[in-house]
Amino acid sequence: MFAYLGLGSNLGDRQAEIRRAVDALAEHGRVEAVSGLYETLPEGGAVQPKYLNAAVRIRTSLTARELLLACLAIERAQGRMRPQSGAKAPRTVDIDLLLCDSQIIDEPGLHVPHPRLLARPFVRIPLAEVALPGLRHPVSGDALDRSDPDPTVAVVGGYPFASSSPAGGSS
Repeated sequence: MFAYLGLGSNLGDRQAEIRRAVDALAEHGRVEAVSGLYETLPEGGAVQPKYLNAAVRIRTSLTARELLLACLAIERAQGRMRPQSGAKAPRTVDIDLLLCDSQIIDEPGLHVPHPRLLARPFVRIPLAEVALPGLRHPVSGDALDRSDPDPTVAVVGGYPFASSSPAGGSS
């Protein structure tokens, strides 16, 4: 299946954290595309460092649940701490499962497409970079292979390691 993931980091060497996450994702499938990097303020005006955001398209034989568990394991391995209160906290890396083909999944702890995908320019803009032509939101039908610019999302640059192809892993 094709899956689309949103990545974010606002602690430490943000670029390096995103690269580590992409490299780790390659152990779970073939990373076919990585967007450029975008800088944004934290959601809701939280007093935190700015985020770097990116999106990834991966081809994997994992189920959506297995991929989610792999993403959570990568976050933990990179030092992601989740507060018990559920409050938004700064993070070394955050990996959101955005889409899995055209699946619609609503299970405890797993919601695909990501419930806030359409409302977040910092997700939609990088997603449009890696989207296959004609990609649509499986519920709303919105086009996801293009996105309007947004003044809250600043382009930082291309994938930080463009000299090497971000592909590998098993499919």
